[in-house]
Amino acid sequence: MAVANILLSGIVGSTAYGLARQGSDIDRLGVFAAPTEALHGLHTPKESHVTTAPDRILHEAAKWCRLALGGNPTAMELVWLPDELYEVRTPLGDELIGIRASFLCAKRVRDAYLGYATQQFRRLENRGDGSFSADTRKRTAKHARHLKRLCHQGLSLYTTGRLEIRVEDPEEYHAFGERVAADPAAALPLLRHYEAAFDETPTVLPERPGEAAVEAWLHRVRRLFYTAETATSCSCSQASSMP
Repeated sequence: MAVANILLSGIVGSTAYGLARQGSDIDRLGVFAAPTEALHGLHTPKESHVTTAPDRILHEAAKWCRLALGGNPTAMELVWLPDELYEVRTPLGDELIGIRASFLCAKRVRDAYLGYATQQFRRLENRGDGSFSADTRKRTAKHARHLKRLCHQGLSLYTTGRLEIRVEDPEEYHAFGERVAADPAAALPLLRHYEAAFDETPTVLPERPGEAAVEAWLHRVRRLFYTAETATSCSCSQASSMP
């Protein structure tokens, strides 16, 4: 699948976190710009392109901005990757990285990261007592690792204003995943710990995101990708015959 006008793209997921093992998928995430003219027609372009083999998600610039402003953890990591994980990096992509703090606000970060972690815990609860197939156990361990990562990343972002992509001790995350795969209830103390930590720890994040900077960036994208072949300025000399 060829998608034009990619502004920023990189390797995300387990590879970026340092949790990949042999056989792990390589996930890619990116932002592209739709031609500005196409946004004004009857049939607006797709906002996301998703492929497997390779695993890649590309969001149109406005959609990615909305996701990031909502605190979406998956969207957010694109602008906090280590330099070596970027595969496409344009001047507008660099500008997006430069305004990444503008997407942050305390409540949305807390709600999004804790919310996603809670979703992972609900999935674990629904898996039962650990007496399931090897494939299900593997998925359960993966969900547990994501729960722990989301909690840690979210609290770090909440308290420092920076998103840590790579985890410090990958083996601890894998060990936690195996413990939870054997007993899903083992994840609850960690979730409760982070809920309390969010409540008790001061944040450096503002109450509201800096939407003006995001809007200005999006306007620059729209200007650059306005590709009208004919911009006809119809100068109708108005010979107004006013009575």
